[in-house]
Amino acid sequence: MGLSIALTVNGAPHRVELEDPRVTLLDLLRERLHLTGTKKGCDRGQCGACTVLLDGRRTNACLALVAAHDGADVLTIEGLASGGELHPVQAAFIAHDALQCGFCTPGQIMSAVGLIAEGHAGNDPERVREGMSGNLCRCGAYAGITEAVLDAQGRLARGSEAA
Repeated sequence: MGLSIALTVNGAPHRVELEDPRVTLLDLLRERLHLTGTKKGCDRGQCGACTVLLDGRRTNACLALVAAHDGADVLTIEGLASGGELHPVQAAFIAHDALQCGFCTPGQIMSAVGLIAEGHAGNDPERVREGMSGNLCRCGAYAGITEAVLDAQGRLARGSEAA
């Protein structure tokens, strides 16, 4: 028995036919929609490499069954930049050398975007580290990641005050 699911991914509508109701959002993104920026790390929700925003909330895509999210809005790393301009979090990751091998970077960036949007980043490095603790970096770029999140949060806050 097949299921027909509608999703909006990075602003584009998609109708997907599922043969198996156990398909995860991660596998759908990577294998069916060819959006490979979302990484498959542990495939158990422990590393954060697959973090996307699902209806505006940080979600481990490896744990989200597509069938449970009919009509959802999904934002991946591929949909973050706008008009050829990097999102402030992406720019801050570059400016603060918040990556090394880059495997975890898409998940780290999406988690940071979500953390800031939730209003939980603040200006305290310890608060940022705690908020980002679900995203692991095997290279140990945590200092740069924390600095990047704080910088982006400050820029975004100043930008919203100016508007």
